[in-house]
Amino acid sequence: MPHIERTAHVRWDGNVARGAGLLDAASGAFAQLPFTLPSRIGTSGGKTSPEELLAAAHGGCITMSLAGVLSGAGTPPGHLQTTVTIHMDEVEGQGHQIVGAVVEFVVEADGVDDAALQAAVSEADDGCPFSALLKRAGATVDVSARLA
Repeated sequence: MPHIERTAHVRWDGNVARGAGLLDAASGAFAQLPFTLPSRIGTSGGKTSPEELLAAAHGGCITMSLAGVLSGAGTPPGHLQTTVTIHMDEVEGQGHQIVGAVVEFVVEADGVDDAALQAAVSEADDGCPFSALLKRAGATVDVSARLA
């Protein structure tokens, strides 16, 4: 795989408590995504947060990884539904930290039984750079899957 770089631009105005930011992708895939402290620690109010973006990035990565594993086994998926929840908590002496991710798959793939699915999910988790990054940082990554 070639060296990959992607860029996002962030603008923040004001202090952390009352300020607001906007996120833009250099690719143009998204623009002006609003985020604030309240959207990060409370109700989103239609705004995003760094943790939500991490959940989306991890979800995209591990879903592509699972699609690749299933396709390589000759059982390409018809449909994958993935939900990722990022957990941030207070860690003694370290402040707020990402402490875990929970990944849940619902899989439609002809010719796949539960044992083959669980093996594919484990391989996909092992092959996902976002899972590896979180684990190296000391976060847990809990992955589960069920057939649709």
